[in-house]
Amino acid sequence: MNRDKMIVYVTPIATVIGLFLFWEMACVAFKIPPFILPRPSVIWSTLILRWGPIWSNAAFTLATTMGGFALAVVVGLFLGLAIGASRVIYAGLYPVLIGFNSIPKVAVVPVLVIWFGIGAVPAVLTAFMIAFLPIAVNVATGLATIEPEMRDVMRSLGARKLQILWKVGIPRSLPYFFASLKVAITLAFVGSVVAETVASNEGIGYLMIAASSRFDVPLVFAGLMVIAVMGVIMYGVTVALEQHFTGWATRGQEGT
Repeated sequence: MNRDKMIVYVTPIATVIGLFLFWEMACVAFKIPPFILPRPSVIWSTLILRWGPIWSNAAFTLATTMGGFALAVVVGLFLGLAIGASRVIYAGLYPVLIGFNSIPKVAVVPVLVIWFGIGAVPAVLTAFMIAFLPIAVNVATGLATIEPEMRDVMRSLGARKLQILWKVGIPRSLPYFFASLKVAITLAFVGSVVAETVASNEGIGYLMIAASSRFDVPLVFAGLMVIAVMGVIMYGVTVALEQHFTGWATRGQEGT
């Protein structure tokens, strides 16, 4: 491993450790009680002592998040291709999508509870509603950036509109698509946890609400840490997929 790669791997780890050390020392120096801001060491001990309920609720949150994220990928990709390929569909759907995205999703959760009851379904749908728009917008943007000259060349070779979309448009939009996945996966976690705080009897969101009602702040922060770790892991997975499928788009930037 060369020096540059070593820096890439070591720097984020060192930054996180430094932040936790600063947090720990600040809590000790200012004598901050745990029910206001627990020290990282207290949070870590809480994670170990209550690993059973934390793990079961984290597994529920991960499942609902991935369900909503998968649905967002399918719907967002389809809408992005439709919007980017047709000006008529763009003019008809884009304002509707922007208006829908402007609605606070926490206000929609009670409606989902009326329709589907409490449990996993509202969490999955909330994660989907928050995550699908970035995917649709980025895919549409990727299609819109195809050079007119490229379209003219393909048409001169006898390619139809669908063939241009398949041979040029989709490959061109792949970097935009994977960039949107990195945003969407983190938003999906936000959607799941928001729904769990309102309409679930499982999940990290439910665990945090139950803990806060008992003023068990270390457990609340433990839940936050678990969400953060899962988000970082899934973000890393999407980055790995991006590098595997779209390495050609960033190859020229490696030396910079």
